[in-house]
Amino acid sequence: MVDADSLRTTREAYDSVAPVYAEMFSDSLRDRPLERGILGAFAELVRAGGAGPVADLGCGPGYVTAHLDELGLKAFGVDASPAMIALAREAYPGLRFEVGSMAALDIADGELGGVLSRFSLIHTPPHELPAVVAEFHRILAPGGHLLLGFPATDGPSFPTQAYDHKVATAHRWEPDHLSGILRASGLAETARLVREPEPTDQRQFREVQLLARRT
Repeated sequence: MVDADSLRTTREAYDSVAPVYAEMFSDSLRDRPLERGILGAFAELVRAGGAGPVADLGCGPGYVTAHLDELGLKAFGVDASPAMIALAREAYPGLRFEVGSMAALDIADGELGGVLSRFSLIHTPPHELPAVVAEFHRILAPGGHLLLGFPATDGPSFPTQAYDHKVATAHRWEPDHLSGILRASGLAETARLVREPEPTDQRQFREVQLLARRT
């Protein structure tokens, strides 16, 4: 069950910072060649599987949705924040953006060829994660691909760890723990990319990009 209070708090927090957030992160992929690379691989896998629609869940102001579109995918964005969606629609009027919750999406069963959740799981309370992952499984077509980006915990002894986030309460995830939750929902991990923190990074967390496929 979704914690309505938690969702509302997160939505209102992002509504309040939407213009600043959009300006700060509008070019966030520029200095991330590894992440651009795995997004490219994700796009290639989806196209090879029939190029069904791709949902960018937690799309924010839409810049990564637009990047997926440039990679040849039929991408659309979903975000809980109406202010973020308004900015995305203004910046990319040719693309589709909708207000919605990752835990209860207005998407038909098996409709999608791909799902991207780029650092949008961080605000999901740990007890709700299996339900959100089950929703990812529901909307993916058989053989469809999922790409998750998330900050990792300090090690296997920590399945999840809360951390100080400037916008809303956030969580890190232990990669094997998260992979196990995917597997329990019928999503098999196919690849994993781990980026170690640079000395200049504000937060010294490992970042994980995890690819999975609906079996």
